[in-house]
Amino acid sequence: MRIYTLQREQYLPISLEKAWAFFSTPLNLNEMTPDDMAFEILTDVKGKKMYPGMIINYKVSPFPGVKMRWTTEITHVEDLKYFVDEQRFGPYSFWHHKHFFEEVEGGVKAIDIVDYGLPLGPLGAIAQQVFVKNKLKQIFDFRFQKMEELFGKVENNSNEVVA
Repeated sequence: MRIYTLQREQYLPISLEKAWAFFSTPLNLNEMTPDDMAFEILTDVKGKKMYPGMIINYKVSPFPGVKMRWTTEITHVEDLKYFVDEQRFGPYSFWHHKHFFEEVEGGVKAIDIVDYGLPLGPLGAIAQQVFVKNKLKQIFDFRFQKMEELFGKVENNSNEVVA
């Protein structure tokens, strides 16, 4: 299985504490996900902060008419520094998403590194080129814009993609 990587950085003009409070609240995943994904959290996460071992169940629609269940586990959390979510059941053969937060002059730098693998061997490789890579880019582009709407823009902000 080939492992693909997507990496994004974004500077936000907010405190590290405010960034952490937002990103480490599972309920905020709805706000960071495009509407066309029909993202729905099935686990009761209201009022909960993430912790190592937390299991979160979702429904997502990667394209119209197709609903999938997705289960992730929060495997690592170091307050104000990073957390990791890993898929336990879902559309990927492998999903490991690291979220890093770093205090910088004028705000915080948020870094996402997603390592993922696809099922179906050669068909998965074709899906990566035709659909998956672009869909993940679209999701993270949406998130980038949503964070700017919520927290403000920073000049010369990065929106790098590596895949």
